[in-house]
Amino acid sequence: MIDGGIFDVAIIGAGVVGCAAARGFALAGQRVLLLERGTDILSGASKANSAILHTGFDAPRDSLELACIKAGHAEYLDLREARNLPLLTCGALVVAWSDAEAARLPELLAQAQRNGIDDVRIIGGEAVRGLEPHLAPTARGALLVPREYLIDPWSPFLAYVLEAQALGARVERAAMVTGGTFDGLAWRLETSRGRFAARWVINAAGLYGDRVEAQLLGDASFTIKPRKGQFVVFDKAAAPLVDHIILPVPSERTKGLVLTRTVFGNVLVGPTAEEQEERERPTVTTEGLEMLIARAAEIVPDLGGMPITATYAGLRPATEEKHYRIRHEPDRHWISAGGIRSTGMTAALGLAQHLLALQGGTTGPYTAAPVMPNLAENRPRDWQSAGYGEIVCHCEMVTRREIEAALAGPLPPGDFGGLKRRTRCAMGRCQGFNCLGRLAELTAGQFEAPLTVGAVHADA
Repeated sequence: MIDGGIFDVAIIGAGVVGCAAARGFALAGQRVLLLERGTDILSGASKANSAILHTGFDAPRDSLELACIKAGHAEYLDLREARNLPLLTCGALVVAWSDAEAARLPELLAQAQRNGIDDVRIIGGEAVRGLEPHLAPTARGALLVPREYLIDPWSPFLAYVLEAQALGARVERAAMVTGGTFDGLAWRLETSRGRFAARWVINAAGLYGDRVEAQLLGDASFTIKPRKGQFVVFDKAAAPLVDHIILPVPSERTKGLVLTRTVFGNVLVGPTAEEQEERERPTVTTEGLEMLIARAAEIVPDLGGMPITATYAGLRPATEEKHYRIRHEPDRHWISAGGIRSTGMTAALGLAQHLLALQGGTTGPYTAAPVMPNLAENRPRDWQSAGYGEIVCHCEMVTRREIEAALAGPLPPGDFGGLKRRTRCAMGRCQGFNCLGRLAELTAGQFEAPLTVGAVHADA
């Protein structure tokens, strides 16, 4: 039996692209079904993004990636205030640490200007140290990119799904697609949550995008090659040591390690770039973490000996080619968005516009935007307002009111990782050691897997 009638579009995958697409198609007046194999949205590759709102200054010229980054950057700036989404207008420095790297800065400047990012400029080593006084004195110079910003890595995408829900979208979590057929008019999809029908399918399955294609179309147009990225999060005491997003001069293979503040008041370094076959569980390694800590201390010497708040690893859905892999099959009412790697968080809104245009839809205005609770340190937090009940997580100053609001919301967290991403609980210095018992009481009966000590580290 088909559940819910026939939807206009079924989006497979509730990562950053799927969440943005759900909003985009719902704004177009379409009946949307969002299917996620995990127990909560953003539970795959998207949960471990670096939260940088990119300009596209170093994206491939005339590429779809560049177009989507620029469109996504602009749309986020347009919609964020109405949704109470934070923005740190810090800017980025692409720092050259050798004469050879300094010689490449004019090339990066020219690339940025070709990409339409015309407010960038090259500065010398003395100017770099003036902007970043704690930076190592060996910096030769840098490319200053003023409009690279930092955002909350999770709240915007929850906001997009809530907006889609308000327009009638249906969200099914723990809904792995197991099969499907197309009859010339609509798709019949088999999932672990039942059978659904939709006129169009958008494949935004991230790390499983190639397998979804092969399963439903009979072949895959790309091959996912998971790339692990390990991260180290320094204590909040490190925040005064870094003002800008500190980027390296990129190589052909990777953008390299980033050292940056976060909107949550920490300093982050990462990611590594390690190929692996496993698509489910990225692991942290002693060697990888030691390398990140050592490199961070080379960039900012005062980070040496700074306490570490957290370590984690994520997977990026890289493919055998660097560009975004879009497959449009209009006769089969199918679009895939594959190979959406590190720029996907910024590009998501632009990709949503692109996918809608490929399908033939047109978007419309909607002003009843969800107002999100603020998790960022540069705006007032819930604990600063009366009536919050109690502080549940003292490391991150998370209140009982915030926990209860998340659990009672229109899209409550499906697991502990989802609660952490909605509130910041258990993400601080003690990593849940002191608050897990109280969180277990407050979430009793909410999750299929009740909280245990191991659950703190199971899903960031």
